Amino acid sequence: MDINDNIDSSLVIKISFDKLFKQYENLILDDNDYISANAERVLEVAKNNPILREGFSDFSVFKTHEKEINVILQDAFSPILTKNEIKTASVPYHNFIFNSSERFRSILKTAGDDFELEMKNLPENQRYITECAIILNFCYGYDLNFKRPLFYEIPDSNGIMRYYKILYNADFTEITPNENAVKITQDDYNELLDNFENIDLWKEKFPLNSYTFKGFVISNIFDVTDDQSISNIKSTLIGKEKRKNESFMQGFSGIFQSLFGLKNIEVGFSIYNEEDDAFERVYGVGMNSYLLNDMESKNCADALCEWSYNKLLRENEYFSVSDVEKSFELSEGRAPHIKVLQNQGIKSAIFAPIANEDGLMGILEIVSKQPKVLNSINANKLVDVMPYIVSAVERSKNDEANLIEAIIQKECTSIHPSVHWRFKKEAKNFIKNRLNGTNSNFNKIAFENIYPLYGQIDIKGSSEARNSATQLDLALQLNTVKKILESASKIEELPIYEQYIYQLNEFLNDIEVHFQVDSEHQISSFIKNEIEPILKHLYSIEKLKIEIDTYFTRIDDRTDALYHHRKLYDDTISLINKEMASLLDQKQVEAQLMYPHYFERFKTDGVEHNMYIGESITKEDSFNPIYLYNLRLWQLQVMVEMENMYYQMQSDFPIALDVASMILVFNQPLSISFRMDEKQFDVDGTYNARYEIVKKRVDKAFIKGTQERVTQKGKISIVYSQREDEVEYLRYIKFLQSKKYLDNDVEIVELQDLQAVTGLKAIRVSVLYHKNKDDKDFYTYDDLMKEIKA
Repeated sequence: MDINDNIDSSLVIKISFDKLFKQYENLILDDNDYISANAERVLEVAKNNPILREGFSDFSVFKTHEKEINVILQDAFSPILTKNEIKTASVPYHNFIFNSSERFRSILKTAGDDFELEMKNLPENQRYITECAIILNFCYGYDLNFKRPLFYEIPDSNGIMRYYKILYNADFTEITPNENAVKITQDDYNELLDNFENIDLWKEKFPLNSYTFKGFVISNIFDVTDDQSISNIKSTLIGKEKRKNESFMQGFSGIFQSLFGLKNIEVGFSIYNEEDDAFERVYGVGMNSYLLNDMESKNCADALCEWSYNKLLRENEYFSVSDVEKSFELSEGRAPHIKVLQNQGIKSAIFAPIANEDGLMGILEIVSKQPKVLNSINANKLVDVMPYIVSAVERSKNDEANLIEAIIQKECTSIHPSVHWRFKKEAKNFIKNRLNGTNSNFNKIAFENIYPLYGQIDIKGSSEARNSATQLDLALQLNTVKKILESASKIEELPIYEQYIYQLNEFLNDIEVHFQVDSEHQISSFIKNEIEPILKHLYSIEKLKIEIDTYFTRIDDRTDALYHHRKLYDDTISLINKEMASLLDQKQVEAQLMYPHYFERFKTDGVEHNMYIGESITKEDSFNPIYLYNLRLWQLQVMVEMENMYYQMQSDFPIALDVASMILVFNQPLSISFRMDEKQFDVDGTYNARYEIVKKRVDKAFIKGTQERVTQKGKISIVYSQREDEVEYLRYIKFLQSKKYLDNDVEIVELQDLQAVTGLKAIRVSVLYHKNKDDKDFYTYDDLMKEIKA
């Protein structure tokens, strides 16, 4: 076997001790007799074994010349220091080692037979390029600073990861070009400087096996576990999305295990809420607090004893509990922090305050289920890492404050991220002008030549459903009052009761036969002004108290009316809007990655959305109609998904309602501007206003010559006016039919003329549904209803 087997490299590796022997040739004339004699001894080995000078790559040579190699490397690997120094002889950037100190061999033996030595911080795809950079230094004299710290990660006898830094001594190496080497020019060098990641370019300039590495390197290796653990803590704390990753705390605990040299320790955090003087759990996946255990928050005075409270909160100093069992006995279980550790089976712990000049921000909790392993002595290791933890918590608090502001902006304003740059630009100009003492009016924000997209998923028959719920509530309220008055007339035979019962019956008949808009107001006024005084009078009658109490407990304080069926309706609308808007928001994240565009949605009786796409919004010269077509297809597909999601959830809603979906296609680009008074975007100009008119009226439009609405349950309606739009959307429909999103019953209909708008048409096609997310079958609306009701 050969060292170069299965290695993709620009270097042909030959182990040679020629440069080492040349060093000894200089030493043979040394005045020190021992040094001179030793040099003669080494050179005698070289003379008798010329292959050691010439170079070799066959593994068998190491076996046959093992004794001789040990002799010539004896000065480098001193027997006196072999148990202390960590040293190897090898070739650079490879894990092949042919000589090492006893200390290094012991470290590998402890790691176990299944451990494979591997360099860290040197990605495989960069090894080739790094070797080429060495060639540029050795053969062409370019002073490239390409060196990166290299490490071994090797577990100790307790399974704790230790870190070893590798420093190369390359005094005994040389590199020479082979026949297939490409001469590197200044232009080549300049090109390579800007293309470190371009592996193909480097292989072009430095073909496989085009240079020969002759010699060996001595690796001086140092245990840098403490330094690397601190570095790893810094890197881990800098990382984003920490609290979303379940493995974060496992990895973080592992780093502290290396720092302390202890296998079974865990790390937790608790946040200090200054306003409430309480500790709170850090929210996030895998986050623990051993001070709080299973509680979400706890008052500091209840979580700590007086001494530990002063230590952490007032003095901002850490403390340890080396023996929880002993401390529990001494405190007789009265120290809260000791008791909570005892309950969790923890035997030793360190509590460290995370504090800055403004005071305490949180607590770092390090715990172990072994007594005495955490104590006041090794707690001092935290001195070097606490500044980084403090910085990370400060940054996290700032990030959280920024996130809160971002959520407020997202949920409470209409400034979408896609146009935020424009508002930011105007805000900067506003501030600059104000500081310069010039006109500081906030300029109009407008975008020209952008394409609009509009869609809605509307609750079908929402007005009828609301009226029906109102009728049922009024009827229930009237019948309840009527029953109380009937009971009262049996106790007191007063004609006035019969008069009120008659009026109640009249109202019941009216709402059943011809319910009108003002019926609710009339009935509410009658009950409030006429009936409630009577009920208060009747409350003195013992037999009626329970009935009257029951009645008033069912009256809603806000509406001053019976609010049962209307609540079911309102709750259903709210749930529908919430779920539909949530799905749309999730899908929008993907759409923005395709191409940035403006997006807004509104919750009404359903969910409607506006989108605007164009170059003036992105402020880049990158817009192409393909992005518009892509967004239109995305919109159609998402509308189908929203329909599916709705009917999959329909049975969970308090009442069953149907929805109908519509997309409005507008062929021409338009302009929009931000209306400061209404805090939202609106179209500019008379011509563009036509688009808004159509948006507001088209979902109520009838098909020409009929009384059938264009929007129907179970169907997607695509409203348009231009022939090219029809062709475009028929293509999208055909594609979605192939994916079983849509049925084959495509129809094209003309719409009746709207005020100031004529010539509208619509494509209607049925949606194919699935009973649930995992259901592979698809159903028409009628099929789905039969399945749901079955």
